Amino acid sequence: MDTKAFKRSLQHSENYHRKGFGHQAEVTTQLQSEYQSSLIQEIRNNNYTLQRGDVTIYLAQAFGFCWGVERAVAMAYETRKHFPTERIWITNEIIHNPSVNQRMLEMEVGFIPVDGGKKDFSVVNSGDVVILPAFGASVQEMQLLNDNGCKIVDTTCPWVSKVWNTVEKHKKVDYTSIIHGKYKHEETVATSSFAGKYLIVLNMQQAEYVANYILNGGNREEFLAKFSKACSTGFDPDKDLERVGIANQTTMLKSETEEIGKLFERTMMKKYGPTELDKHFQSFNTICDATQERQDAMLELVQQKLDLMIVIGGFNSSNTTQLQQIAVERNIPSYHIDREARILSENRIEHRELNGNLKITENWLPDGEIVVGITSGASTPDIVVEDVIEKILELKATRAII
Repeated sequence: MDTKAFKRSLQHSENYHRKGFGHQAEVTTQLQSEYQSSLIQEIRNNNYTLQRGDVTIYLAQAFGFCWGVERAVAMAYETRKHFPTERIWITNEIIHNPSVNQRMLEMEVGFIPVDGGKKDFSVVNSGDVVILPAFGASVQEMQLLNDNGCKIVDTTCPWVSKVWNTVEKHKKVDYTSIIHGKYKHEETVATSSFAGKYLIVLNMQQAEYVANYILNGGNREEFLAKFSKACSTGFDPDKDLERVGIANQTTMLKSETEEIGKLFERTMMKKYGPTELDKHFQSFNTICDATQERQDAMLELVQQKLDLMIVIGGFNSSNTTQLQQIAVERNIPSYHIDREARILSENRIEHRELNGNLKITENWLPDGEIVVGITSGASTPDIVVEDVIEKILELKATRAII
């Protein structure tokens, strides 16, 4: 399929919308009232620091809603206002935040149901409005919706679209796209649908396995079993790794994406020689600015002497997980929570570990004076961060009285 031609055709359709509907001012006011926080603004104005009693809060200097997320949510709100009586669907969560997605349901915006791991588009009728979320949608989903005569509202983040353009460049010159990402994540599913041949690597360990196979060969069946769910149909590691290009899921850890790119550059240089490198390797910068800014701010924050770290964001939010990883690697007691309700008491907190498991930790909040670092993922509204801060202050104040 010529995905580039299809996108061009879709974007010229009268049923395709990507620029909103003229309700920006009204929607901006509504979003501010629902998601912004006067406390968070106060902390920003005070050099990202809050001192209350024996609690000092340090807030990361880049956190929370990024431009792409804010744009996607605003467009979803505009869509409801512009189509007040039509049935509206979203192909996936609009963003990875439970409170925002709950708000979509309250606005009678439905999510495409999933049956047996596959989306059931049979619920969508011709003329229905369908929102593509910030992470994008696969080209096959777009084609199905277009063929069914749906009105498509595309909130895909431009940084994600940039990655799509990159893998299409790889495809045009018959390069295999090596995508640093999670093969189940909707963004990577969408990106791979625009690629030709592709291989998805989760981390440096998997990348090194692939690099070793390029240089030394190996067990073909073992390779295909290892990446059975993370490669294009008919992928042949003995042929399809001769020319490779690097792409990434925009929410992955910046430093790891860069390391993986450098690893494959060295690998192809070693195998084919420096004069032939350009014929076997391509790399474009597809790291999202907002992801990078939040990771850089987190790296700065963990230089402080912190008693604990709270990372706030949806449990299926990849960029939030990367922030948590930075704290864990530095042995800072750190808790990834998606909302204030996960703080069960001054002695118990429910949080997500890096392996994805939920865990309840006892005695998480130290006695006496404490310094708490706080950040949030790009899909987390300020009001959720405020709720968490207020809960910590309340628990410490209660303990001080007792």
